[in-house]
Amino acid sequence: MTVETLEIYQHDENKFEMHTKKGEWILTKEKGYSPVQMLVSSVAACGGYVYISILENSKIEATISKIEVTYRRNEQKKAEPVSEIQLKFIANNVPEADQNRAIHCLKLIPANCPVIQSLDPTIQVTETVEFI
Repeated sequence: MTVETLEIYQHDENKFEMHTKKGEWILTKEKGYSPVQMLVSSVAACGGYVYISILENSKIEATISKIEVTYRRNEQKKAEPVSEIQLKFIANNVPEADQNRAIHCLKLIPANCPVIQSLDPTIQVTETVEFI
């Protein structure tokens, strides 16, 4: 089992920061990224790495130029938790003959993405791909 520790410091009354070897992450929406935005971004980035790996293992040439991530929060609950995350992969250079296989590969992302696997199971994550 891998264990990693992160340290998050309170900078002032309304702002937390995480210090890393690569810089500081400001954890407030007004000056950086909110924790919810970081969660959703983590899902997108991890899903992207996994999708690229699946495409490579499937011998499908592709370049993922962008991931558009949309999320919805449940306003009916007090904390307004994330209820839905939609990932749209923008893929370049996918031969037309491989596009159906690339679409099928999307189904393998959730089972192989540790971030998605770590989410509350009630959060619906959907993946689509657009070929350009």
